[in-house]
Amino acid sequence: MFDLPEEIALRVIEHVAVCRYCEDCGTVSAGSFPEGVRAPVQYGPGVHALGVYLHVFQHIPYDRARQLIFDLTGADVSTASITAWVDQAARGLTEFDEQLRQLLCKAPVVNFDETGARIAGRLGWIHSASTDTLTRYTAHAKRGTEAMDNAGVLPDFEGVAVHDGYKPYQSYEQAIHALCSGHHLRELLAAEEQGQSWASAMSCLLLDSNEQVEQAKAAGLEALAADLLAELHACYRAVIALGYEQNPGLAANAHKRMKRTDAQNLLLRLDQREHEALRFAHDFRVPFTNNLAEQDIRMVKLQQKISGSWRTDEGAKRYMRVRSYISTARKQGQRPLDVLAELASGQAWMPAPAPG
Repeated sequence: MFDLPEEIALRVIEHVAVCRYCEDCGTVSAGSFPEGVRAPVQYGPGVHALGVYLHVFQHIPYDRARQLIFDLTGADVSTASITAWVDQAARGLTEFDEQLRQLLCKAPVVNFDETGARIAGRLGWIHSASTDTLTRYTAHAKRGTEAMDNAGVLPDFEGVAVHDGYKPYQSYEQAIHALCSGHHLRELLAAEEQGQSWASAMSCLLLDSNEQVEQAKAAGLEALAADLLAELHACYRAVIALGYEQNPGLAANAHKRMKRTDAQNLLLRLDQREHEALRFAHDFRVPFTNNLAEQDIRMVKLQQKISGSWRTDEGAKRYMRVRSYISTARKQGQRPLDVLAELASGQAWMPAPAPG
């Protein structure tokens, strides 16, 4: 039987700085207190870490986090204290955030996503950049290239950018782009329900191709055989041709701005961005979907559902910086409370580079 102790008591440490008077010269020499000991009475890094962890990682509102800490430890902290601890944590992550940004810029493959959020009483946007070992969130008032430039990853990124096809991503021409097949499969299903039979064929082609890739990976291969890739692209073009047959006049007017159905827009995108749609089959480092970024950014939506919106722009930015720290640490096998306690003690944990 594994159980909690009957009482989780606070540990109290008293620090005494001794002063010595020199009778020969009259100088008084005083000892120094340890780093982080700044007041006659204060909470230590462990309590700070718990407060930040409950609010930022577990999405618990400040007052409920205060109650939980009191019920668990007997420490009667105030909501203002927890707020201050989150702010202090964010201020201590300037160097970490810059190193994280640089690591993402150098990563071979990064998943990108964005989602709307209520910030300062209006619609704002949270942007994420993710790998298996790194996560970085940024908050901005806008969704497009201005926000992406401000985040600072895509302007310097030359690897493979995996995303959902949102048009502003294409402005970063130095990057190699890969489109999320998960989004395509959902859109293809909707097109199939509208009577577009080509959409069913494209769904089967994408799923079969992914299965071939997974089998090749399991066999220890680094790429699909040239004949398989040639066959894949031939089948892809045949499905696109079928789509144009079912949508007469679409190919001839593809360059014109005109009203089209969602299925027609999807067909044009798949035609014009074939290599981006099939990037996963050419480069085994590229995932079939953008699920990694979607799972990371889903936590932001959960935060709003539980704790509500952010009252200020700066509050959202501070929250995202601390959330990036915790998420990256967990991906790299670190205990969140440990790295938060290190941060509260004045020494932020630093991430390792992404593999590859």
